Amino acid sequence: MKLTKISLLLALGLLLSIFMVACSGDEGGDETGSEGSEGEDTAAEEGGEVKQVLNLIEGDVIPSMDPQLSTDALAAVYIADTMEGLYRKKDGEMTPGIATDHKVSEDGLTWTFTLREDAKWANGDPVTAHDFVYAWQRGVDPDVGSAYGPYMMGGVVKNATKVNEGELPVEDLGVKADGDYTFVVNLEKPTPYFLELAAFSTFFPVNKKFAEEHGDKFSTSSETLLSNGPFKLENWKSTSQEWSMVKNPDYWDAESVTLEEINFDVVKDPQVGVDLYEKGQVDRAGLSADIVDQYASHDDFKVTPESSLFWLKFNQTTSDALANVNIRKAISKSFNKEALVDEVLNDGSVAATGFIPEEFAAHPETEKDFREINGDLVTFDAEEAKELWEKGLEEIGKSKVTIEFLGQDGSTSKLMNEYLASQMEENLPGLTVELKQVPFEQKLELDSTMDYQIQFSGWLPDYQDPNTWLNLWVTDGGNNKMGYSNPEYDKLIKDANEKYIKDPVKRFEAFLAASKVLAEDAAIAPIYQSSRAQLISPKIQGVVLNATSPEYDYKWASVAPAE
Repeated sequence: MKLTKISLLLALGLLLSIFMVACSGDEGGDETGSEGSEGEDTAAEEGGEVKQVLNLIEGDVIPSMDPQLSTDALAAVYIADTMEGLYRKKDGEMTPGIATDHKVSEDGLTWTFTLREDAKWANGDPVTAHDFVYAWQRGVDPDVGSAYGPYMMGGVVKNATKVNEGELPVEDLGVKADGDYTFVVNLEKPTPYFLELAAFSTFFPVNKKFAEEHGDKFSTSSETLLSNGPFKLENWKSTSQEWSMVKNPDYWDAESVTLEEINFDVVKDPQVGVDLYEKGQVDRAGLSADIVDQYASHDDFKVTPESSLFWLKFNQTTSDALANVNIRKAISKSFNKEALVDEVLNDGSVAATGFIPEEFAAHPETEKDFREINGDLVTFDAEEAKELWEKGLEEIGKSKVTIEFLGQDGSTSKLMNEYLASQMEENLPGLTVELKQVPFEQKLELDSTMDYQIQFSGWLPDYQDPNTWLNLWVTDGGNNKMGYSNPEYDKLIKDANEKYIKDPVKRFEAFLAASKVLAEDAAIAPIYQSSRAQLISPKIQGVVLNATSPEYDYKWASVAPAE
């Protein structure tokens, strides 16, 4: 998700990015949460029972709660906790959601999902196969304008691309309701990761009557949201700095939901978040680099490795300098990533030298890690960067270049943006970097319209497969948004998803080759794979942390009794 998954934007910890739908964005150590009343102890026992309330902080506002229009990892958490699709992720496994079972045809092209008959919307309507048909059609309807629908369904669900391009009506999308409780999906080709898509927010159902009743205001405030999941979102609109999730009594599995309420406040300064934690007003706080060492020995200190990657995107359409491959290569090699993760982040993150995170994908025969096989593709080398820079300047006929750098405006993000800009200017003589640091929602818009030159961005994977990363950069891809195009790269990704779809080894090798093309073209510049340093109250139990979007799931969470 952007950080698109997801920014990738991850703002639920010390993430420096919030991803767009699988994931893109860029806000991190700026975690936000909810403060609670002065001196209130949410874990205190009342009448012999623990109060099942959490107070948390979030790094930014929720840009959108529309399951088909949302593109970031931050919103993905709230959508997944207030809604439910066919399945739900838990500890890397798929657990039943609205679907109780499914069958796959022998050729892998027809998936038949049996839906439960006890699932209801918060207004009392039953959740039916028709709600899934409407939602999936909505995801590729060109009039709706979903970014993720065409990206995730194109080439997967039958006719998705043709429908999105206006060549066929939405009714020709390969989905249908066989009665109220049987949902049938026809695919273009066998897809190894299709079941994981069933747990992704773009594929969540929508109540047609409710959505059409609210029109353009659908999912823009608590009053225009309709939940079918564990919680309901209250006191929220797109500009809200605070909101709450409360238990949904109409959820089919409500008896598995222990938490009664989770309150959130937006807090962009990590030190403020820590101060609130120390006062007992919030139950989790992200730590920025300057305060990690101070709390490293704290009993509540936790470091959690993640599968999120962060990088620089180069918009090749807005600058003749960035259209030059040697200049892009020079910038990619101009900043010291090890120093960034050790000194600027200081949260357990590791320098990234490729385009797939460590321990994410293994060779189907040898089980060796993708990153180990691929090797170090993009490394820091100030001397080589300078040589490439001078060569690139000569090719474009300039001795000086000014480039705008788009980043987020949180305090941790600013430190990182300033570090990267300083490194570039120091190691590339004649380069001036102008920082443009904006709120997350504005950054998403600037990315969508390609109104930037260099951008700090990232991705939280949508599903456990190399394609979730490498499919981002195909020509005119929905998340490309930087004018990158290479026919060789496109062919490798196409072969992986079509020619070799039933040959796992050749498919894996095609992805390895595509990564090398991406490095040779310097399409993007990998920076780091994130970890999250936080103070987490021991009373928080059962929160599910996913390697793919959504990052957090609170369905099974609870407040433990005080010791």
